[in-house]
Amino acid sequence: MTLLHTARNRFLFLVLSFIFWFSNFIYIPILSPYLEMIGGDYTFIGMVLGSYGLMQFVFRLPFGILSDLIKVRKPFIIFGMAVSTLSCVTFAWADSLGWILLARSLAGVAAATWVAFTILFSSYFSEYDLHRAMGSISLAVVLAQLLGMVVSGYIVDLWGWHAPFWIGGIIGFVGIVLSLFIYESNEDFQKEPIQLKELLSVMLEPALLKVSFLSILAHGIIFSTMFGFTPAFALKLGLHTDEISMVIFSFMIPHAIATMLSGKIFVPLFGQWKLLKLAFALTAIFTACTPLAETKGLLFLIQGLNGFSLGILFPLFLGMAVETISLEKRATAMGAYQAIYAIGMFAGPFIAGILISHLGISSGFYFAGSLGLTAVFFMIVWSHFERKAIKHNLKLN
Repeated sequence: MTLLHTARNRFLFLVLSFIFWFSNFIYIPILSPYLEMIGGDYTFIGMVLGSYGLMQFVFRLPFGILSDLIKVRKPFIIFGMAVSTLSCVTFAWADSLGWILLARSLAGVAAATWVAFTILFSSYFSEYDLHRAMGSISLAVVLAQLLGMVVSGYIVDLWGWHAPFWIGGIIGFVGIVLSLFIYESNEDFQKEPIQLKELLSVMLEPALLKVSFLSILAHGIIFSTMFGFTPAFALKLGLHTDEISMVIFSFMIPHAIATMLSGKIFVPLFGQWKLLKLAFALTAIFTACTPLAETKGLLFLIQGLNGFSLGILFPLFLGMAVETISLEKRATAMGAYQAIYAIGMFAGPFIAGILISHLGISSGFYFAGSLGLTAVFFMIVWSHFERKAIKHNLKLN
């Protein structure tokens, strides 16, 4: 590819990635209040929110393995865009809680194809620029989430509760058309077939499993809070639906800034593992402090600090998950990583929903904060055992 074609392919892919996540997130801030309004209790709301992650847990790894075996990514991307659009349309037409559960489950199936997006985009870059590639696509995701979530409350105020779903469906259709024109080269794959045994060894890579476990906890936090029950908490605090956008702004703008700075500034400054410990410790504190906010200003401040802390984590995870894996096996590694962290996406809001039903909305945030402390604890333990192993090896030598 020429430099011009490379730049064009990257730009088109980033636009497509933006559309994909915009259509998935335009209704997120109003989803739990909408479910509550039409008669869903917190346990059912947790089930709907969790179904998104459950479908990813079920489908992401098979999509990744199949993509590596048949050596293509583009058909999975087109399929993901089509199912995402169908999810939005199903939401818009839904007239019962059961149909809403199906619609959110379809969104999870669509999101399971994201493994193909990330791997195809990384093939546009050299190995040296892998972290930059992940940073770019992470930024596109964050900006899509930010814009989608910010306009959500305003759209409801203007056109009603179903409008975000219809707009998501229309934009999703544009994404289907664009997905037909993305570039994929077969030259990036090795010619010999990949053995299933080799793919299993990739999934059992210790570094991949550690990063995936930490990502379970991070996704459990964000899907129990900002992508889960934080909008409902804000409404209970006295905010109006159009003011939900300010809560989103306060979280997502620092989140986007941290995503940009994570690989470029913070990793060289602290190192990957020290940075993970610091970011998890901070997000544990800020998450647990959320229900203590009694004013709008304090809620906005806490969300901003929490958004920044969580924004450091996700691009780090993306790079660390595949940095030691050969190119032809990366979709499997990324599929394993994304399937494992999807546990947090369904277990987090599901458990939080049950706790909130019995103990009140504050308990959901205390639970999410405890996930951050759990991550710090495990990293300290791993570091301790690694130091012991190094000392043992030195003695043997």
